Amino acid sequence: MEGLAHKEKVEELKTQWKQLWCERIDDKFKAEGIANTDYSKLFVEKGTVIFATRNFKMLSFKEILQLHGVIDVDRFVQPSPSVGGWGRFIKTIIANQKPSRRVKRAQQYLNCQKQRQQLKKGGRGWLHF
Repeated sequence: MEGLAHKEKVEELKTQWKQLWCERIDDKFKAEGIANTDYSKLFVEKGTVIFATRNFKMLSFKEILQLHGVIDVDRFVQPSPSVGGWGRFIKTIIANQKPSRRVKRAQQYLNCQKQRQQLKKGGRGWLHF
């Protein structure tokens, strides 16, 4: 029963989180994003800077879930790309694999067949000067 309550709470917080980021006010002069309404469940008041380019601590959905007492937060929130995730896994494991034997054989076969024929007209092509 507690799992369903946590799941409903997380879904409600996610909708507010998405709404916060979609409806923010972008101040292009100061290069920051500002909340336009109060989000009491996210602990964000109207006029709070939610995004800036310098000297700023970013809002974290994971921390908000922990403040609400959600158990096993990692189950609901994906890790950041710098820590891990599918993108990091692909870059570190899959992209660095050495080619298999089939690929090597195919490359050897293609290299053998690339013997060039004698060029027509000494390499000048079909044009006559």
